[in-house]
Amino acid sequence: MRRTAGLLVTLPLLLAVACSSSTKPVSQATPTASPSAAPTVPAPVNEASPMPTLSGGGFGSKATITIPEGQQPSGQFVVNTVSEGDRSTVNKGDWVTVNYTAKDWTTGKDLPSSYDSGGKPQLYQAGSGQLVPAFDQSVIGKKVGSRLLVVAPPAAAFGTQGSTQLGVAGGDTVVFVLDIMESLPPDATLSGTMTQPPANLPQVKDNGKAAVTITVPAGQAPPTELQQAVLIKGEGKQVKSGQTLVVQYTGVLWANGQQFDSSWSHGGAQALQIGTGSVIEGWDKGLVGQTVGSRVELVVPPALGYKDQAQGAVPANSTLVFVIDILEAV
Repeated sequence: MRRTAGLLVTLPLLLAVACSSSTKPVSQATPTASPSAAPTVPAPVNEASPMPTLSGGGFGSKATITIPEGQQPSGQFVVNTVSEGDRSTVNKGDWVTVNYTAKDWTTGKDLPSSYDSGGKPQLYQAGSGQLVPAFDQSVIGKKVGSRLLVVAPPAAAFGTQGSTQLGVAGGDTVVFVLDIMESLPPDATLSGTMTQPPANLPQVKDNGKAAVTITVPAGQAPPTELQQAVLIKGEGKQVKSGQTLVVQYTGVLWANGQQFDSSWSHGGAQALQIGTGSVIEGWDKGLVGQTVGSRVELVVPPALGYKDQAQGAVPANSTLVFVIDILEAV
């Protein structure tokens, strides 16, 4: 989502990320790449000796990782499919949701896991360079529903710098167990029958894998309070404050119907954090409580938008109309 439209405000990141601020406004803190110290990453192999073993629950639950006693890692970047899923294949650029368990081979110490209390899955674009190669590259070509055992030498993990946040020293080999929970291509769209909003609100035409057409009612004064209409009701989980959403969206000005921003015009589906002040207030108020798989129209008055500040193609005191597809919430 482009900051030039002003929809997003600065969101402090817990770790530096190797990504463009114009297309990756939100990132979670877990295994994040360091662009200034990115060593050459070896090509991954399927197996090497020695290998850690796994016990405990299977896919979708925390794994217990056992390091071979007294043995040093091979130094190879290993991506081993423990169990293969039967859903779509993850391609480069897809928005992928991964649960993970992690252990430092060098120290034998268990690392923070998404399955721990307070943990959450990692949501990122596969192959974007946003995360360490152990995450970024391992999932490409794998199927959703798969469990992967990843042995990451420093070049595929945290290099010579390590990660103070995770307690990994520079030069450590890290073992990850990755559960691929979901994957969405950048051109993902919603299915389902679309219902038009009430006649006093802008009408919407679906255009498939392209921005919707939004037609503002002619000669009608804009509403002074937030208006929302669910055009497609999703059957997924309810959106909660603090979650990261993957969305497709289009925004037009009520005054003249002119489109000023759309995810379709700059790369497709975008990730953003909701309910935390990271987006305009109209989005926070209008999207929290909706369900994944929903298409929502929001008419946002200036007080819940950009107020009296012009933002790029958006004049000051503008009423904004958005149509938003909620594809995922993590």
